[in-house]
Amino acid sequence: MRSTLNPNRALHKIQRAYRVNFNHYIRNYSAPVAGAIPLSKQKYVPTSGTYPKGFLASGIYVGVKPANTQFPDLALLASETPCSGAAVFTKNKFQAAPVTVSRQVLEHRSGEGIRAIIINSGCANAVTGKGGLDDASAMGYAVDTCFNSSRSSTPGSGSTLVMSTGVIGQRLPISKILAAIPTAHSSLSAAHTDWLLAARAICTTDTFPKLLSRTFTLPSTPGTTYSLAGMTKGAGMIHPNMATLLGMLFTDAPVPAKTLEPLLTHVVDRSFNAISVDGDTSTNDTLAFLANGAAGGEPVTSLDSADGKAITEVVASFAQQLSQLVVRDGEGATKFVRVRVINAPSFPDARKIASTIARSPLVKTALYGKDANWGRILCAIGYTDGLSPGAVVPEKTSVSFVPADRSEPLKLLVKGEPETVDEIRAAKILEDEDLEILVDLGGGERKEGREEASYWFCDFSHASFLSCPSIARSFAS
Repeated sequence: MRSTLNPNRALHKIQRAYRVNFNHYIRNYSAPVAGAIPLSKQKYVPTSGTYPKGFLASGIYVGVKPANTQFPDLALLASETPCSGAAVFTKNKFQAAPVTVSRQVLEHRSGEGIRAIIINSGCANAVTGKGGLDDASAMGYAVDTCFNSSRSSTPGSGSTLVMSTGVIGQRLPISKILAAIPTAHSSLSAAHTDWLLAARAICTTDTFPKLLSRTFTLPSTPGTTYSLAGMTKGAGMIHPNMATLLGMLFTDAPVPAKTLEPLLTHVVDRSFNAISVDGDTSTNDTLAFLANGAAGGEPVTSLDSADGKAITEVVASFAQQLSQLVVRDGEGATKFVRVRVINAPSFPDARKIASTIARSPLVKTALYGKDANWGRILCAIGYTDGLSPGAVVPEKTSVSFVPADRSEPLKLLVKGEPETVDEIRAAKILEDEDLEILVDLGGGERKEGREEASYWFCDFSHASFLSCPSIARSFAS
């Protein structure tokens, strides 16, 4: 495996892969080159990164879909040494073959000894029967062979997690993929350009690749710098119930699987499980987290320890930023909205209300129309299911718009009483791309209620369901 890639060659690969015309609002098979990414989205694409020690990445062209003649569509992320792993998966009952295979791998190994993640775009390998399971297993086996990893015939005995994304109900061109995996392996690199190519290779209708990295320290080893990297993909079929489409986190901090699993569970409920684009939960949703400990230090064995609390805060904040990129790329979206519910009797109550508002088509369309129709927000609060008794008291409930510049909130409803809305200021606030909806429950019936939760979502526009789905489907042939 090489550790560097000629920058000119990498740039040429990226330019060839993503040359595309943006004269019209078109969702493409894969994210375009830097120069063709919509101007409003270019600021989200990193030009450099700080990646975890011992992790390598590659993104290559296979041609999973016949219509794809040049775009990278196979990504490989790997650790130079076996590492700890954890993942959360979709709760959709039609779970894709890669979900089943990856779950088996983690269960068989108790989350230890994981070596890599292989991802293809262009075909979801979902609802494909036994043949689809065989294909997913074959992908993992091919990667294991590249690392000379031992495995038995027992299902899940490999060391590679498998992910797929794309059209549901079609078989993978497995021979083409298997033939390309050795090239993906030999192309592995620590360079930023290859991490970016991998992030682009997993895209489908995304308009930009979603990649982040950062450094952090832990209290027990203040002199050691750790790194955290993550990539995700998604623009439609986003309302996760365990993760969102596909996402991967990597760190060189020493976190064993028994700590990594509860850490990921805590983090996902505050990030990838707190975003919504269209209210649909995919068959393939997977978020994986690998830790190889390559930077050294004492293992984080408890989330209650100082190190455990510190890494939880770091990863939660990072995962929120990463997941929010999916919302910013929502199909047809013109708004990025945070709904924040405060002073709730419990975190589940706050989260359920935030989720209901984020999923409301009436709220989404009002925001697209730049209409300060707070009645739709109140309506969504009122029909939220599963709340604890007394969680919502109309006479205590307040709703406000918080402008993007964080200036004085525009009060719409105060303790159940409607405010006289400054329509001119409301229109100005709704002109911005970013908006926060603040819902204050006033503690509900129990005055001690002080819990809060946030959800991030986008609006519904004309393009949300007219242009994008048909374009995505057109690549099936």
